[in-house]
Amino acid sequence: MLRPIRTLAAAAAALALVSACNSASNGSSPGKPGAAGNSRGVSADSIKVGGIVSMTSASGYSKKDTDLGAKARYLRANAEGGINGRKIDYLGAEDDGQDPAKNMAAARKLVQQDKVFAVAPMSSVTFSGADFLEQEKVPTFGWGTLPSFCGPKYIYGFNGCLVPSPGGTLNQTWPEGIGRLLGGAQGKSVAVIANDSDAGKFGIRTFQQGFAAAGFKVAYAKASVPATAVPSDWSAYVKDILESNDGKAPDAVVSVMQTPNNIGLFTALKRSGYRGLLSDPTDYDPGLLAKDATRQALDGVHVLLQFQPFESADPKMDRFKADIKAAAGGQEVPLNMHMLTGYMSADLFVSIARKAGKELTVESFQAAAQGFSDTGTLVGDRSEPKGQKDSFGCGALVQLRGGAYEVSVPFSCRQPIPFK
Repeated sequence: MLRPIRTLAAAAAALALVSACNSASNGSSPGKPGAAGNSRGVSADSIKVGGIVSMTSASGYSKKDTDLGAKARYLRANAEGGINGRKIDYLGAEDDGQDPAKNMAAARKLVQQDKVFAVAPMSSVTFSGADFLEQEKVPTFGWGTLPSFCGPKYIYGFNGCLVPSPGGTLNQTWPEGIGRLLGGAQGKSVAVIANDSDAGKFGIRTFQQGFAAAGFKVAYAKASVPATAVPSDWSAYVKDILESNDGKAPDAVVSVMQTPNNIGLFTALKRSGYRGLLSDPTDYDPGLLAKDATRQALDGVHVLLQFQPFESADPKMDRFKADIKAAAGGQEVPLNMHMLTGYMSADLFVSIARKAGKELTVESFQAAAQGFSDTGTLVGDRSEPKGQKDSFGCGALVQLRGGAYEVSVPFSCRQPIPFK
């Protein structure tokens, strides 16, 4: 039974669920996390799951469709009989507004008030609630682009750990893909720019190492753009980038930022006469094509994906599209990467939970995760606990050309490199 995404009051929602479905409780009460036969959020016929998503932000950037993607996957799971006889009671996603305090508050609400068994998806540039969720032994799933997805026992990246600690590995899809587009990395230079935030600084550290390992000269690598507001004047950043390669422009400019910043930076670079390769990991969203100014700013940009492109002929992509349409009430909606983030976060949770068996507890779930593996998913081959330390190593690049996305580097899996 799926409830509305943003419940007005937990008590009211619980009452509505009982009266409408009579499935919220079978007389059991939530117990301590992992208590055999009495696990938080698990009843005889349901499993309670919630999400944390940046629905809103100060810059206007939104990941709200992450929630729709998760809903789509849970709807299909329930249509197939649920998880070992239990239906998924998805509460929807709390909006953290990309605010660390709200992220923590959302995590506490889901665990202490809503009594969820798992958080899937968690999609934000901040994850201040990570330590709390780990302490409370809450299986949590999201896009592994933050350090908190790398190392903890109860937190999982749907495509593995993308920002590992020393001893882990780095996904080389982006550097090697750009190298392929440039005819090889040797003798080529790259500039990497990010927001002045913890995530931005870590992104600079990781991608600087990855591009250097692929053979690039990293001419510029700075987390210098304010994280709280989009600059109105990009001239200083553009000047630094265009002079970074021994007084010349680099062969490629890579932005580890979100859409509003990318639009500003790429527009300024193009106006300056820059003709090199532009790339980011964010702007794969047909909704961005609705505005002429946005479409022009991003035209020619190669976008990093860590999943099969929507343009893929893979049958699993067809199923994803059908599931999204069903979750959207039968309407065709423009697809975007946030939908797939939510969908694959939910998919990994469902896949592990099914393996855990009928007696679902935190302990049985974790035991199932320790030996989990599958192949040929929309993010490639998955395995745990490998994914809590390493990337699954798969990805693709797409380019926006003439108002449509085209696959520029096909989806494939590459050998990750050690992270130092």
